Amino acid sequence: MSPVVELAGVSKLYGDVVALRDVDLVIGRGELVGVVGPSGSGKSTLLNIVGTLSRAGSGTVRVGGHDVSELSDGELSALRGGTIGFVFQQFHLAAGVPAVDNVADGLLYSGRRRPERIRLATEALRSVGLGHRLGHRPHELSGGEKQRVAIARAVVGDPPLLLADEPTGALDSASGAVVMDVLRDLNAAGTTVVIITHDHEIAGSLPRSVRIRDGRIAHDTLVAS
Repeated sequence: MSPVVELAGVSKLYGDVVALRDVDLVIGRGELVGVVGPSGSGKSTLLNIVGTLSRAGSGTVRVGGHDVSELSDGELSALRGGTIGFVFQQFHLAAGVPAVDNVADGLLYSGRRRPERIRLATEALRSVGLGHRLGHRPHELSGGEKQRVAIARAVVGDPPLLLADEPTGALDSASGAVVMDVLRDLNAAGTTVVIITHDHEIAGSLPRSVRIRDGRIAHDTLVAS
């Protein structure tokens, strides 16, 4: 299993505050991983570094085979656009815009023409069980449906890596279970999925769980096994 994410000795400081300290982490292509920890543990900093939204203070970060320290800001943007999909706790959907257009907007900078973007967006929404909601606007959707639209937007360009930051945090348990099923289905289809969560039950239900505390990896079920 070739790695899609490789961190070696990664640290990150914000002033005098240590957010990450000497983190080593390898995530293989096709894995489904939960990164779990309390607020302030460093898990969101880890996601930002893996997602190339933030640069490490020290150590080596490789994403999709690229050493991100060697990439310019433009090259990092290109790497994010072609390699990484993001899903957040808040859905970040454009108000008043139909679901299919919210998803198609994820391809605005891909060079594809609008009919092709709409076709791919329609396929992405069908893949998350929302083929019957193409024309619905965010205010006409439930919280779980909004999150599934956000997932469809994240994967419409078929990125090999999906980073989901507390994807069920704003949902009731039933809607959260549906979203988790969608993420598992995407992983089964070949997408590497990393889920950041504070919920130990969710992390424990995944094939691999990485626990972070005080900026360090406290436990990794893959390493432990």
